[in-house]
Amino acid sequence: MGTACGGIVNALNANLSGNGTQTLVLAHGFGTDQTVWHYLIPFLACYFKILLFDLPFTPNASSSLYNPNKYSTFDAYADDLVCLLDQLNLKKTIYVGHSMSAMIGTLAATKRPQLFHHLVLLGASPRYLNEEGYEGGFTGSELHTIFESMQKNFSDWAHGFAPYAISANDPSAVAEFEDSLLRMKPEVALSVAKTVFLSDLRWVLPRVRVPHCTIIQTRKDPIVPVNVSFYMNKKLGTPSKLKILEVPGHFPQLTASTLLLQVLKDTLSLN
Repeated sequence: MGTACGGIVNALNANLSGNGTQTLVLAHGFGTDQTVWHYLIPFLACYFKILLFDLPFTPNASSSLYNPNKYSTFDAYADDLVCLLDQLNLKKTIYVGHSMSAMIGTLAATKRPQLFHHLVLLGASPRYLNEEGYEGGFTGSELHTIFESMQKNFSDWAHGFAPYAISANDPSAVAEFEDSLLRMKPEVALSVAKTVFLSDLRWVLPRVRVPHCTIIQTRKDPIVPVNVSFYMNKKLGTPSKLKILEVPGHFPQLTASTLLLQVLKDTLSLN
């Protein structure tokens, strides 16, 4: 991986700031970028060095970085994360991964467990597609409809998907997510959506071996059914804690930031 890691810090628009000796990595999910954490950072920066970065599909990352073939699986994303931490000489980090980045973190932890002291998995799912004995939240035809809508009229799709994913009476959060979605190139967004929604990373869970793991999940998440968090809690190869937030939506960092901060304070023993 050595030479391939060169330039990853700039390519992913990585920023390291804040106080403290331990590093907290905040990794965003599909359709957003590192700014999605803006409500949490002022508090967390008092306790930690904070590493923010943008995934390759965002407009903020190097335009030459995203390659649909390379990033057709989660492996390339996990390799990027390992590279980034290596380049910044960071080990034993606390990693907070939202949505797809939760699974990127678990995969990276199987490759290089020493880079992670604590995985915090927010709105995580190892598989979105239903199958017999497993409820991921979506049928094959529902996913087909999503992909078709994205291809046909991306801005219309984003306009409908943003309030659906936010699922809270929070117009500013809906506007923020919709604006973030619309900054993506439609063909890139479709490619990433297929990678995420058609993934099956359940095999990764038993292989995770890190000292601490916490799953944080909202009670009514339209993207990730709450039963998925129970499934993950049972299957992870390291003892994990499960915290259910009694709020709706897939983006508690935007719609319930005070509650999420309190759970993070408890989880990371900051009280």
